Amino acid sequence: MDGIWNNKYARGTNLVTSSIIRDLLHLTQRPAVISFGGGLPAPECFPIAAIQAATNEVFAEQPLAALQYGPTEGFMPLRAFVAEHMAALGAGISGEQVLITSGSQQALDLLGRLMIDAGAPILVEDPTYLGALQAWRPHAPQFITVPVDEQGVQVDALERILQSGVHPRFFYIMSSFQNPMGVSLADERRHALIALAARYRLPIIEDDPYGELYYDGNRPTPLAAIDMQMHGELRHVAYLSSFSKLLSPGMRVGWIAASPSLLAKVAQLKQGIDLHTSSLSQSVVYTACRDGLLAAHVPNIRQIYRERRDTMLNALHRTMPRTVRWTHPHGGMFIWVTLPRYFDATALLQTALEYDVAYVPGTCFYANGGGSNSLRLNFSMPTVAQIEEGIARLGTMLHTLAHEKAA
Repeated sequence: MDGIWNNKYARGTNLVTSSIIRDLLHLTQRPAVISFGGGLPAPECFPIAAIQAATNEVFAEQPLAALQYGPTEGFMPLRAFVAEHMAALGAGISGEQVLITSGSQQALDLLGRLMIDAGAPILVEDPTYLGALQAWRPHAPQFITVPVDEQGVQVDALERILQSGVHPRFFYIMSSFQNPMGVSLADERRHALIALAARYRLPIIEDDPYGELYYDGNRPTPLAAIDMQMHGELRHVAYLSSFSKLLSPGMRVGWIAASPSLLAKVAQLKQGIDLHTSSLSQSVVYTACRDGLLAAHVPNIRQIYRERRDTMLNALHRTMPRTVRWTHPHGGMFIWVTLPRYFDATALLQTALEYDVAYVPGTCFYANGGGSNSLRLNFSMPTVAQIEEGIARLGTMLHTLAHEKAA
């Protein structure tokens, strides 16, 4: 019965594939499986009572506005709050330089629609966020990858690419606690990157959903703040973030902070897609933030996730073969594991499921292939006890397989 649709799809949809992370959800439904595969915030961190109270306030104070259509750019009090938040990070902007999106994933989609033509070169980290690759593949860009190490993207490698004569539409980067590796761009590289952007007129899309989830030291300074400090305006950086990891992903409220001219073009596109982000969600998020929820709640999230990160790092140290390496993130939700080259993490996933443990193979985070011996582990969702047991199972599996390889 579906046959009449099959030859009517747009060509770009042939480039769309299902997310391996979504597919993993079906494979890990058995209660016995401990999954490190998702990138979900822990549900016990949801501030349910505070959100309920904020919702009650909204319906007491402005029920009609919360249930009505709203401006495409977003609820102005929320835009002003985000601007204040950005100013506290060192990027002093106005509410007019903020556009509210339906999660930062929509921001990626909108910027892709706006800036990518078929064959256009775009620069991404290697590896990078899977959701960005999925959002942009239908536009058939030429992905040019820039390597990442423990200090973030290698800015000298990026400069060599730009010196070669490539003229990319933009460079996409997760500057802090990157998904999937968990690494952050070192301070000196941040300044070097903005200087490079100025020299080569390179637009930068900075995706920063994890910046507030820092567990050691201070919050990393956003590239947007450095751009403001160096140039007095958001000249090179479009900054994306979200309330999903701090309050609730189900609210679907994120934002873009950028130059007014860029936001005007983004708003035109958004109007034709969903008119505006949910008025109710925006009103509830604003009211909760106005009442001080972020300042009161985020430190609790940091404490919970710090314990889980430490538990996973300690468990990896105790249980992994000596030939296995992993990152030591100072924030975020992920640890990146590198196996010996003779292992294929995708092929091993079925074996891992037989051990009742799951992860995401690293290959899906590489735009042009690679990373077959790498995998991503999430520590925000599983409990401390699940982390201990799941890493023990993974260690047992790898020790067994390494012994078989050596035999």
